Amino acid sequence: MASESAGATDAVSRHRRVLDWLSGSLWTVVVGSFAVVFVAGLTQVSFGAFTMTLVEAWQAVFNPDVIFDPQAWRHFVFGSEFPVLGAELPEMNRRSLVVWNIRMPRVVVAVLVGMNLAVSGAIFQAVTRNELASPFILGVSSGAGLMILLTLVVFPMLSAVLPLIAAAGGMAAFLVVYAIAWKNGTSPVRLVLAGVIVSTVFGSLQTGLFFFADDIGVVQSAIAWTTGSLTGTGWEQVRTALPWTIIALFLSLVSARQLNVLLLGESTASSLGMNVEKVRFLLSAVAVLAAAASIAVAGIVGFVGLIVPHMVRNVVGSDYRKLVVGCLFAGPALMVAADVGARLGLSVLLGSDGQMPVGIVTGLLGGPYFLYLMRKQERMGEI
Repeated sequence: MASESAGATDAVSRHRRVLDWLSGSLWTVVVGSFAVVFVAGLTQVSFGAFTMTLVEAWQAVFNPDVIFDPQAWRHFVFGSEFPVLGAELPEMNRRSLVVWNIRMPRVVVAVLVGMNLAVSGAIFQAVTRNELASPFILGVSSGAGLMILLTLVVFPMLSAVLPLIAAAGGMAAFLVVYAIAWKNGTSPVRLVLAGVIVSTVFGSLQTGLFFFADDIGVVQSAIAWTTGSLTGTGWEQVRTALPWTIIALFLSLVSARQLNVLLLGESTASSLGMNVEKVRFLLSAVAVLAAAASIAVAGIVGFVGLIVPHMVRNVVGSDYRKLVVGCLFAGPALMVAADVGARLGLSVLLGSDGQMPVGIVTGLLGGPYFLYLMRKQERMGEI
């Protein structure tokens, strides 16, 4: 009887811990973010060069002939060239073809990019114990941008593999940052300072490369990549980012405990048996992988990795079990909403058919929000 009572007590205790983790504040972030993604996504697929009413667009989105067609999903996820699992695009009516093959993948890419950047920023902020850390600050974005420009200007024959080159550039830049910061180990302060140094140098090299570009088309393409854009994205970009996104987000979720321990400081983490240097490097690699998956398909989108962890932290607190989950939902909400503004903003404001890079919209949203945070909080920087 005593053992049964103890088992029941343990079960109740575990149940309470789960309920405590799935707090009301986290559910607020999840439900609110999902609502934003749903509304913004429907708005995104409802407007474009191919004219259809809102009802027709939504009917195409929820067309059961597409949603419940395994062949369609095999084509979306694996393409037509993938052996065994891949499939050709099945026949569908024109509206469903426009919505599912042209407009919907842009929404999916925005969701993946938002997830990756938000989680990457949250991890970097824990690794450095600094609220100002992000893929931008630690050199990942500048390294990717430099490789993008170098490819477009000097090695245009490699443009077909530009996403992979961008991701490799981001990873290489962070390795340079880590090497600069290393001195019998690293520290949060040295990582941030090394990141600023690398970002500044690589940014100057990017600016210099523009002077060697003779083709205005190359310049425009480079600006789109270095500013961040989802124009022209399709299921191919989804297939490029999806596997790395799944790996990076899974590792970030299972690493939440280690992220919480890092926030306690190096001495405390070491006293708890953690190999701080090893864990810091591995977690940084996860953050770089997430950022690289984003950069590979959308270019350099600023501020998402910086402000989303702040927004979620203000609601759910600093527990990374909640923070990472919140970022998985809040990141896509910001990204999809910003992309709606990027795609439809000029037509609403100026009556133009042009589109802005989504990085401009995230910058316009993120800058004032971060200024508000800075003015509101007396102490910013160290978490």
